Amino acid sequence: MNLKDLKQQFISIINKDYDAEESTALFNLAAEHELKLRRSQLLMMHDQEVEQADVEQLLQIAKEIANGRPLQYIFGETEFYRLKFQVNSDVLIPRPETEELVHLIIQTIEGSVQSGLRLLDIGTGSGCIPISIKHSLPDIEVSALDVSEPALAVARSNAKLNKATITFIQADILTYQTEEVYDVIVSNPPYIKEDEKASMHQNVLSHEPHLALFVSNEDPLIFYKAIADFSQTHLSKEGILFFEINEFLGSEMLNMLSSKDFRNIQVFKDMQGKDRMISCQYH
Repeated sequence: MNLKDLKQQFISIINKDYDAEESTALFNLAAEHELKLRRSQLLMMHDQEVEQADVEQLLQIAKEIANGRPLQYIFGETEFYRLKFQVNSDVLIPRPETEELVHLIIQTIEGSVQSGLRLLDIGTGSGCIPISIKHSLPDIEVSALDVSEPALAVARSNAKLNKATITFIQADILTYQTEEVYDVIVSNPPYIKEDEKASMHQNVLSHEPHLALFVSNEDPLIFYKAIADFSQTHLSKEGILFFEINEFLGSEMLNMLSSKDFRNIQVFKDMQGKDRMISCQYH
């Protein structure tokens, strides 16, 4: 089968759920990954014969896409902040908004980074936040905490993959106790309310870990409150707390942090103009 016919067959399997442009984009991503071809080569090689094993593999990918499985889980990897990360259903697929959070942190602290500056990421998942920061700022000491041991196994593999030295901690931030003090604390905790599920894509609901996504409608800031309380006693003088937030809860976050006497509270919008990040200090 040549590449043109394979593309048509691939698209015919998934076009019930995706329009022509999305279907073509998914085929190109799958073909680039499996056939090790660049996009420009795919465009020029329509008549190129494809080995049967590759045909079968790509059509299997199409079937998994049609069943709602995210492409990143099918590949077992994704790119984040110019690094490669392994992902599976034990961890969330890193989002572009979180790249913006990482960029904000690096921009904020890189001018004052000294050897020994200490950073803690709470709810690390795949480890994309601390590993990306450590890769850009190798002189800082980085720790990462998560309640899920399977998620930490993925994060440890990603740290090894990207040659990043990270201290991993298996703990629940709602009950975690330590004597350690940090100069930077960052978290992208679960923040999607249960009543927002209806607006989410089915492949997220069916395949990504709900533990890392959802909070109750009654107390959607439960993790933010706990992390704010933790930061009151575990941030160094002039230390900074960073959050990724639910775009609909910006004012609630401001009120909560103000009520706990945090200062220099700043809200940052993402590339889509949505309230997405907060930084603040306590001392």
